[in-house]
Amino acid sequence: MRIWKVPGPIDLAALNRFSHNTLVEHLGIEISAVGDDWVQASMPVDHRTHQPMGLLHGGASVALAETVGSVAANLAVAAPQRCVGLEINANHIRSVKRGVVTAVARPIQIGRRIQVWDIRIANEEDQTVCVSRLTMAVITP
Repeated sequence: MRIWKVPGPIDLAALNRFSHNTLVEHLGIEISAVGDDWVQASMPVDHRTHQPMGLLHGGASVALAETVGSVAANLAVAAPQRCVGLEINANHIRSVKRGVVTAVARPIQIGRRIQVWDIRIANEEDQTVCVSRLTMAVITP
């Protein structure tokens, strides 16, 4: 069952244009797919996302998780409502040196004032790299 409140099909190009000139663009994060109740994004593991030891930086993983979860949260509310982050946590499971990591955000709870999202980040072999939980506040500007 589709949970998104935006009318019609989701425009991936428009979602990605929204991040122009932001940290999201700088890290190479791209929204790559949207299902009925999930959003997927990918990020390269390269010089932009490495920590000094040549591994994927935990902060880059958190940025990816917050990005994909925030996109999902905002798709799940009707205008003029918006969602903003309240809390995020992350457990780093496996290191990555190169390639691409992919994050998928799925809802745990979509309420009128609070949303909670589960985000799993995996490497190219579909091995879990990081698991994260993102709590979003639903606001009306």
